[in-house]
Amino acid sequence: MQIDMSIFEIIMLLCFGMAWPFSIYKSFRSRTNKGKSFLFMFVVFFGYVSGTIHKLLYNFDPVTFMYSFNGLMVLTDMTIYFRNMYIERLQSAMIPKT
Repeated sequence: MQIDMSIFEIIMLLCFGMAWPFSIYKSFRSRTNKGKSFLFMFVVFFGYVSGTIHKLLYNFDPVTFMYSFNGLMVLTDMTIYFRNMYIERLQSAMIPKT
């Protein structure tokens, strides 16, 4: 069995994969969604899911796990987005209206 992986695909996934932990950390610590776009995260997540499905069906190799892991990080950031939205709503409800 020959494994045919593209070094450029690996580099791309590593670069994107290194960016998501910073985004997750910033989202978690800031407790706000300022500067975030749920639509953007959804599109990126959909791309990773599509890449994973393609790899599973047509070209399974170790890179498949990189797609899955990156998708999991985006899903984590999306989850934090909803947590932050809840926190923002609570904070705005606690501010007295004058």
